[in-house]
Amino acid sequence: MHIIIGKENVENLNLEDKYTVLELDTFKIANDTKTVTAYCVVENIPINDLPKVESMRELHANLLTNYRLKDWNYCNQALDYLVGFWGHELDTYYQTLRDRIAQYAEKDPGDAWDWVVDKNNHSST
Repeated sequence: MHIIIGKENVENLNLEDKYTVLELDTFKIANDTKTVTAYCVVENIPINDLPKVESMRELHANLLTNYRLKDWNYCNQALDYLVGFWGHELDTYYQTLRDRIAQYAEKDPGDAWDWVVDKNNHSST
C-alpha cells in the first residue's frame, strides 16, 4: 500500500483509473489551519477477492461516513468485514480506527468534534 497526500495528487496521477484508491484520514499538520486528506493506493488484491472489490470499496466509504456521524456500532460492524480484505494492506489502519472508536464510545468526543486528526497533539479533535 502506498499513501498519497491530497486529493489533487490522486487526481494528477490518474491513479483512480488504474488502482483502487481509498480515503483514509484527514489531518491538521503543524500549526496550519488547513487540512489535508490521506489516501492509499491498494495494489495487491488477491484474485479471489476481485469480485468483492466494488462492494468493499463502498463499505469502506460508508465506514468513513458513519465514523464522521459517530455511529460507532456501524463502524465496528463494517470493520469486522473490512479487516483482512485488501490483502491485509489496510489492517493496521483499521485497527487504529477501531482503537479510536473504542475511546470515543467510552468518552463521547462532543458536538464540536470534527473527526480531523490533529498531528500536533497526535490525537483526533
